Amino acid sequence: MSTEILSPMPGTIFQVHVKEGDDVVEGQELLVLEAMKMENPILSTVSGKVKQIGVKVDDKVATKQPLVIVE
Repeated sequence: MSTEILSPMPGTIFQVHVKEGDDVVEGQELLVLEAMKMENPILSTVSGKVKQIGVKVDDKVATKQPLVIVE
């Protein structure tokens, strides 16, 4: 079963800490979203393997846009 990690707010991708194929644990920081001049860590809500990363550094994202898929 796959889980989509969604953007909680509009902003810009500041850092990406994982790559496709990486194993992650629940609560692990996947990337950093910059919004309103604040850096917001985006954490994994599940443990598993990163199936897909839909963003890269400097991408602009919207609220609820899929960022990472973990399966």
